[in-house]
Amino acid sequence: MNWEHFRYALFEKAPEALWEHSMIVLITITLAILISIPLGVFLSRPKYKRFGLVTLNVLNLLQAVPGIAVIALALPILGLGMKPAIVALLVQSLLPIVRNTIAGLMGVSSDVKEAACGMGMSQRRILIEVEIPLAIPIILSGIRTATVYVVSIGTLAALIGAGGLGNLIMGGLALFRPEYLLVGAGLGALMAISLDRMINYLEFRITPPGMRVE
Repeated sequence: MNWEHFRYALFEKAPEALWEHSMIVLITITLAILISIPLGVFLSRPKYKRFGLVTLNVLNLLQAVPGIAVIALALPILGLGMKPAIVALLVQSLLPIVRNTIAGLMGVSSDVKEAACGMGMSQRRILIEVEIPLAIPIILSGIRTATVYVVSIGTLAALIGAGGLGNLIMGGLALFRPEYLLVGAGLGALMAISLDRMINYLEFRITPPGMRVE
């Protein structure tokens, strides 16, 4: 290993790449949350349940498509840069959050909802004050899955000029410099593990003590 190349990759190239990768992840996950949770709430309502299976099947199909293929399909429409990468990653990050939102809301005991109704709460209040708080740990689990996925697959964004840690990895392959590969892959793994642990801790903290899995 050439330590000069390693130092250059870590201190000169990595900060910008890490910032770009963080922006891709942050924007993608924020959009995924804003789309997936309302969609999951909508599909969990009794009169719209019939659309839930169809929607999940469509999202399953989209997620089954390799990330590189989705990015390639977005390229002719959206061009090069961060935008097509975010769109491609967004399409594939919806499923875990939608699926867990539906599962979390449908998993709330009917006895709890009936008790809330008996207290005079409207369906809207039951959803906001009872169902969603009880479902949040499961929803967060879906967000955690989607986040780790976006961090890992986001390295492919470098192929269409979106930057990120993929630039270091692709640069290492092109220049035959394993130091670049080590820094890019290492920081990507560190980011994925850190975000996974952070969201997992948040999930643990907001889960009622009686429902926690130690």
